[in-house]
Amino acid sequence: MTAPDQAAGGVAGDDDAAELVAQLRELAGADPADVRQVVAEVLAALDRVAGGALREHLPEAIRADAGLDRASPAHP
Repeated sequence: MTAPDQAAGGVAGDDDAAELVAQLRELAGADPADVRQVVAEVLAALDRVAGGALREHLPEAIRADAGLDRASPAHP
């Protein structure tokens, strides 16, 4: 499958990814606090999927903003 095929929805997760991209594009001109919250939620979700490994690659300030710092539990 080629990249254009995948972008057209050839893979199961592509619809979710395309929806997320569309939502982030809508937020581009929105309130910065709203955008920051969405990004924090996305990072937290990606960290959960990665089993907590993503936080190791993020700067401390971003981990804190996303609630991924060491003091915060990764899994509720």
